Amino acid sequence: MSDWAAYVRERLHVGGLRPECEAEIVEEIARQLEDAYEDALRRGLGEKEAQADAAAHITDWDALAAELRESPAGRMPALDLLVERAADRRGAQQGMVGLVAGIWRDFLYGLRLLAKNRGFATAAILTMALGIGANTAIFSVINAVMLRPLPAKNPSRLVLLGWRTTARYRPNLRMLKFYGACSMEGFGLGPEGHVESAVYSGCSFSEPFFHEIERANILSGAGAFVDLGTTYLSGIGSATTADAEAVSGSFFHILGVKAAAGRLLEPSDNTPSAAPVAVLSYGYWQSAFGGSRDAIGRGIQLQGLPFTIVGVTEAGYTGITPGSDYNLWVPLSDYARVMGWPPGRRQDDPREWLLTIIGRLKPGERRAQAQAAVSGLFGNQMLHGATPLFIDAESGRAPSVASRALASSGGEPELTITPAQSGLMGYRGLYANPLYLLMAAVGTVLLIACVNVAGLMLARANARQKEMAVRLALGAGRRRVVRQLLTESVTLSLFGGALGVLFAYGGAHAILSFVGNAQLAAVGSRGPIHLRVLGFTAVDPRILGFTLVVSLFTGILFGLAPAFRNARVDFTPALKEGSRGATNSAHAVGKWLTLGNGLVVGQVALAVIVLVGAGLLVRTLSNLRDVNLGFDAHHVLSFGVRTPPGLNGRQWEVLNQELERRLAEMPGVQSATNNTWWRLLMGVARSTLFHWPGTPADERSEADELKVGPNFFSTMRIPLLAGQVFSASDFELAATDEGAKPSQTPVPVIVNQKFVEQFVRKGNPLGVRFGEHGPTSHGPASPGYEVIGVVGNARLSGPRERMRPLIYEPSRGSFFELRTAADPRSIVPALRRAVAKVDPDIALFDVTTESAQINQLLFRERLMARLSGFFGLLAMALACIGLYGLLSYETSQRTHEIGIRMAIGAQPEGVLWLILRQGAALAIAGAAVGIGVALGVTRYLGSVLYGVRADDPLTLLGAAIVLTLVALAACYIPAQRAMRIDPVAALRSE
Repeated sequence: MSDWAAYVRERLHVGGLRPECEAEIVEEIARQLEDAYEDALRRGLGEKEAQADAAAHITDWDALAAELRESPAGRMPALDLLVERAADRRGAQQGMVGLVAGIWRDFLYGLRLLAKNRGFATAAILTMALGIGANTAIFSVINAVMLRPLPAKNPSRLVLLGWRTTARYRPNLRMLKFYGACSMEGFGLGPEGHVESAVYSGCSFSEPFFHEIERANILSGAGAFVDLGTTYLSGIGSATTADAEAVSGSFFHILGVKAAAGRLLEPSDNTPSAAPVAVLSYGYWQSAFGGSRDAIGRGIQLQGLPFTIVGVTEAGYTGITPGSDYNLWVPLSDYARVMGWPPGRRQDDPREWLLTIIGRLKPGERRAQAQAAVSGLFGNQMLHGATPLFIDAESGRAPSVASRALASSGGEPELTITPAQSGLMGYRGLYANPLYLLMAAVGTVLLIACVNVAGLMLARANARQKEMAVRLALGAGRRRVVRQLLTESVTLSLFGGALGVLFAYGGAHAILSFVGNAQLAAVGSRGPIHLRVLGFTAVDPRILGFTLVVSLFTGILFGLAPAFRNARVDFTPALKEGSRGATNSAHAVGKWLTLGNGLVVGQVALAVIVLVGAGLLVRTLSNLRDVNLGFDAHHVLSFGVRTPPGLNGRQWEVLNQELERRLAEMPGVQSATNNTWWRLLMGVARSTLFHWPGTPADERSEADELKVGPNFFSTMRIPLLAGQVFSASDFELAATDEGAKPSQTPVPVIVNQKFVEQFVRKGNPLGVRFGEHGPTSHGPASPGYEVIGVVGNARLSGPRERMRPLIYEPSRGSFFELRTAADPRSIVPALRRAVAKVDPDIALFDVTTESAQINQLLFRERLMARLSGFFGLLAMALACIGLYGLLSYETSQRTHEIGIRMAIGAQPEGVLWLILRQGAALAIAGAAVGIGVALGVTRYLGSVLYGVRADDPLTLLGAAIVLTLVALAACYIPAQRAMRIDPVAALRSE
């Protein structure tokens, strides 16, 4: 066709526009039709077919004219759509470059639309920012605690050696040492106390087995480490304590850790004849030596033994186990000397399982290959050697086959090799489940936010039906419409993600502040999570990558429903409707409201799930705080002391008594006592086996054991129920028993009420003797114990501890407790002066209050309760906003209907009830669905709950009722607005 402009003027009758504007529109449309015509000719169509193909791009000229007339100054999006369509044709010819250019145009067009709808854009972006920000904040903590790479070169090639067996095969070991390096299944305490397990696993091995691994050359290298605990350090000024670790000579080389000064440990250092040397951490070098290089070559004393500082590790390395914070490292060969082992006890004994072993895979080697090779050593050298290290509990013999898999061998011990990144646990074992539960909670909040924005976009989609109809009328494909709408939703989400990073930054630092406050409650002790592992930075690639992925995913998620709905619009009737987009089709309105109602019900259900989880965690914290510990933890200062090594038993007794006297005489101190083995509230009780009278000779009973000093029960305010407390003669007898020639007099002990209930039952416990035995392979004969008193039950290991039988023995220890008249922290300076007067070489450590220790014990529960409570409130707010938005939109769409109702006599109260009824129905339906889902989901909280069941009906109903009431309050605003509708104005508006 030679004159497309004439063709357009003949059919397009706009009217009401300026002549120059109308001419511009005609020229633009004619140009687009000309492009379509020429494109059809290039595709091989004849002239008439090409004309028909181009003309088919615009089918409803009247609708197009109406839209152009209603646009201000004639600048109607329809004109932009024609331009876009031509650009899309050119982009299709350009392939991927054209696709990217088309998406960029969609993005710019979406920005223009958002700028024109600032209210909608603000609400959607803020909603997404809250959801994405909450997820990013929690992910930043998970990234720091769970996902941070190990401080080693190429950590993906590092592996951890472990073992696994069933309870049928008991270890035949002298010592099995573990300190949180890995998950030790079957050992330790669970939520309700001691746990019996059908499967046992660990990662402790003997030194001979480690040397076998080194010699076998199965791995490209192997290293071993073992914790030395809090050690006495002198030679750098005032005596102090340091957290130390013993490592093999190849340890730092295997990790790829570099020296910041001097050198690190080498294999030649790890021999008995080598000079004792030590390596400092970078942070300790800075704090203790001011970063001076003069520290290299300087001598120090560790537990009274001389060591020479030879180097400093690179900045940031404080230990391979996540959360570890060591000050120095010494060669593995010095472990026994530092720990003060007696001469007859050998470090190279195969029954001393002390070491955690890590290795680096050879290039191209797989874990399965290394495991098969190392399992042979484990079976041949360790299980079937001269001294079998696992014994069949039924036959009393060693397992017949050690290298077969558990599933096929009935549970014989086997060796495992796991990636060190996931195998080394540290504090991860304590915080893994809580953090993942919180991630699930904030994920649910994000889903609520997506549903909320989807509802907003559905409402907006109804107002944009005519725009979509014009697009389709002008020839746009439905996939093209979907792409445009998804681009708009992703744009919204990206803006929300960008703002969410700011929210996440504030949220992560709020968590960090909470952790810091929890630590500052103690006086000089470290908290359960070191502050350095919770650092958050907005430029962390992992966090930014997570935010970007979440933004894109959520943008697509909440944009799908409105995109496909608008792509399915029937443009012919849509173009014939009034300009206000009134929904004359009851079917269309009902269809939208059905989808909108479903979204609101989904939001309420998800909010109920989050609220139920938060309620269970808050009740857990409340139950733990209300636990009766059996002693008074208020106004009690606790601390440990390390005395100069080399003191004999008598010297230690004299020094300890002098400490007790000086501490008790301090102003503000009401009483002083001490205990040994483990700090109150912060340790695991030590158990002891004994023979109870009247039971078979080979049967052993078990109870916890704690050695306590004078005035322990009065200081801790544990009530004496029967008998008497320890006297001075009892402590003299205990000191004799701990010497070279123990007496043959039974040890006087005090037992708790649980011990009486389990063993003595209804008899008189006072004077009862138990635990006598003759000489054994483990030691000489023992006269056993004699009960001299009974005290009340006390949970000395913490509020989660299950009450167990406990035996108190008289002995002076190195952990002190002072009961004060005022705030215990106020006497800390005087405490240090008093200790220094007794002996300036006494080092204090872990100075804190018993109340602070309880707060630290409940830190995980407090963190979970606080965060889950916040996220629960956020979920409830978002769900109620969604319900409010739906009812507000429906009220505006039903203005004509409500006007008719009121015109024929409906009362305002009836209109109020009409809107409230729908809101209540949606809220109740959502609450019912949420309760049903919560019953299945909350069972995964069982491991962290205390004193409340996962299906607690009070929590379930309480969360549903609270959310329903708040939802009704949100419904009241649009309902009240509906009451004030003027019938005359409502009828005229249509």
